[in-house]
Amino acid sequence: MQVAAILLLLALALATPSSSAEQKCVLTGLWFNDLGSNMTIKPVNEAGEFSGTYHMAVKATSNEIKISPLRGSQHRENNSNQPTFGFTVNWSFSDATSVFVGQCFVDKHGEEILKTVWLLREQVGSLGDDWKATRVGVNVFTRQPVRRE
Repeated sequence: MQVAAILLLLALALATPSSSAEQKCVLTGLWFNDLGSNMTIKPVNEAGEFSGTYHMAVKATSNEIKISPLRGSQHRENNSNQPTFGFTVNWSFSDATSVFVGQCFVDKHGEEILKTVWLLREQVGSLGDDWKATRVGVNVFTRQPVRRE
């Protein structure tokens, strides 16, 4: 009887879905933000480094928007299931560079979400124009395109 009870408990434990805190959030793949932009992150190497591409949907320039390269690093020291990361995008269509920092989360439904803060610096012609060269914002990325209404 005790063996049957132990086997039943073991079977229930194995059948119980893991909590979101136990699921590993993986950066690799295609991500979308609420503004319609998307990025592809290639596999993270053993050192935590990765590369990929970013396609911006927000048009703040008269130039044709082009896919831009990104390079980054994921924090690997603590082997967290919800790691922090950062990456740089050198925009292919302008004299600007952006840096993103964030964390990869798994929500209560098991969906992966990237929460990021970004800083964009564009080239200006003089020190007097420095005040207008930097912008900052936040983005939330998901695996599926976000519906805009």
